[in-house]
Amino acid sequence: MHIKKNKFYFFLIIACFAGYIWLFYNINAVSNTNSGIEICPFKRVTTLPCPSCGSTRSVIALISGDLQKALLINPLGFLIAAVLLVLPFWLLYDLILKKETFLKFYKDAERFLRKPKIAFLFVSLVLINWIWNIIKDL
Repeated sequence: MHIKKNKFYFFLIIACFAGYIWLFYNINAVSNTNSGIEICPFKRVTTLPCPSCGSTRSVIALISGDLQKALLINPLGFLIAAVLLVLPFWLLYDLILKKETFLKFYKDAERFLRKPKIAFLFVSLVLINWIWNIIKDL
């Protein structure tokens, strides 16, 4: 599949913007409680949390400086926070200097993740995270 830089970058900028809106929308609802807006369709249907359930609360805990709480809520929050922090600047760098460093990184990462052993490792980590979410939610 051939990825067109401008469309891809536009999609990523919109995704980051949506992530920031979602985060700021939830920051007051979650800041002092363990609850938030429950929109996970998987959890609504099965009553079990999905692997990413709690990610918003985890990022909010990171913003508050509570690393332990963020890790306990959902370790994926660290990855999401890093993406939300780095990605806009990286895209802006590429767009201003007319480069494709992020696009190259993305393609290289995609190729790397398609290797069976690496894919197995990442799928295993997601499953472990999912088990963690289920156990702590019981």
